[in-house]
Amino acid sequence: LWCWLTNPYKKDKRNKDTRNSKKAKGLNARQKREMKVFQIKPEQQRYELFLPLHDLWRQYIIDVCHGLKPSSSPQFVQQKLLKADFHGAIITVVRSKCPSYVGTTGILVQEFKHVFKIITKEDRLKVIPKRNSVFAVEINGFVSHIYGSKFEQRSSERSAKKFKVKGTIDL
Repeated sequence: LWCWLTNPYKKDKRNKDTRNSKKAKGLNARQKREMKVFQIKPEQQRYELFLPLHDLWRQYIIDVCHGLKPSSSPQFVQQKLLKADFHGAIITVVRSKCPSYVGTTGILVQEFKHVFKIITKEDRLKVIPKRNSVFAVEINGFVSHIYGSKFEQRSSERSAKKFKVKGTIDL
C-alpha cells in the first residue's frame, strides 16, 4: 500500500510554464514599422488638433520648473529644461546649417534620436534634424535656446542623463 504525499507549499513548475506562455508579447521594431505605428496620418496633421497638447505641455513645464517665477534663476530653469519632455512645446528654429529651416515654428509632435517632427500653423509636418541646429522655446515670456547637438538622444534617455556644463558650440 503506497500513498503519495504532495507538499502544498512547494510550487508546481508545470503551472508556471503555462502561465508565461499565455502572456502577451509586445511588437518588435520591424512590426511597428510595418504597421506604421509612428507615422501621423495626413488627415491628422492639423495644427489645431495639437493645441490641447501644447496647453498640457505648458502646465507640465510650469510644474517642472516650480512655477517659473520672475525670481527663478535662468541656470535653474535651464537645468530643468534639459531633462524635460518637449512633446507639445512650440519650438522655433533660430539657427541651422541649412538656412531653409531657420524661422520654422510649430508644435513638437514627435521626437526621435536625431530629429524633431513639428507641425506648423500651415498644417505641414516638418522633420528638422537636431544636429547643427539651435531651437528656441518660449514659456511665459522666458525664452530658452536649445542646442540640438546636445539633445541628440531620445527624451527618455535624456531625462536620466547627467549633463556637464560646457561652452556653447558655434555652428
